[in-house]
Amino acid sequence: PDEGTIEFEGQAIDPSIRRTSIGYAPQESALYQTLTPREHLMRFAQLLDLDHKVRRERVAEGLAFAQLEDRAHDQVRTLSGGMKQRLNIACAVLNHPRLILLDEPTTGLHFEDIRRLLAVLSRLVDQGNTVIIIEHNLDVIKTADWIIDMGPEGGDGGGLVVASGPPEKVAKISASHTARFLAPVLSN
Repeated sequence: PDEGTIEFEGQAIDPSIRRTSIGYAPQESALYQTLTPREHLMRFAQLLDLDHKVRRERVAEGLAFAQLEDRAHDQVRTLSGGMKQRLNIACAVLNHPRLILLDEPTTGLHFEDIRRLLAVLSRLVDQGNTVIIIEHNLDVIKTADWIIDMGPEGGDGGGLVVASGPPEKVAKISASHTARFLAPVLSN
């Protein structure tokens, strides 16, 4: 970082913050194709060092969260992209984190899967969690409480805050690359 600090629950984020307070789902999930959703969740629960009873409860909770109870024993390679993405997020929230970071969770998903994913994300927010999403899908962006537009470029050309605020405010900021595309979506 060039300047500033990041705080979470009143503490500066540094190596001393409890990693159990944060959940992360990468854009490219690292799911093993021959394991089942139940096995994935069990492995994550083991990594979190949860006791046996809590582990079983969290696995059942994760399957319900991902809407995969009926596919719990199927290999991941047989799941749709949306099912895999929901499992990926279920693994990230298995520890009941307060801060959830998702990197482009809608990549490769069709409309119904995006609708289901948005419902899952709304539940997380309704439960009092902070959900930060890196996203390019305007249907997702328009549902955000707050947008931070970091500009259209990566590397040396990006990384600066161009605009921030609710979608309706960002859509009116002429310096925002996102605004050009977001304004028409919001007016529909």
